[in-house]
Amino acid sequence: MSLAAVNDWDVVPLFTSLEEEAQFWEGHQISLRQMQTSLVSTDSNESTTITLRMDPRMLSRLKRLARQRYLNYQSMLKQWVAERLEKELD
Repeated sequence: MSLAAVNDWDVVPLFTSLEEEAQFWEGHQISLRQMQTSLVSTDSNESTTITLRMDPRMLSRLKRLARQRYLNYQSMLKQWVAERLEKELD
């Protein structure tokens, strides 16, 4: 059985249960290109630290998603913001 490649995080739905999420990932895998674009490398001299208040449950879900993708949750969040900025500015 061939797994469908996930080339964009937007195709990954918001899951209402772990079972629903497990069922999705049984038939999907993250494409190599998507994994590479999710790796954020920045020059620490050009980074600014910010404070972001977030619902604890949302943060927990974010961390779980990042862990499943073998990413640091802060890096994944930065990548999502960068992707959205590109879409908004097009």
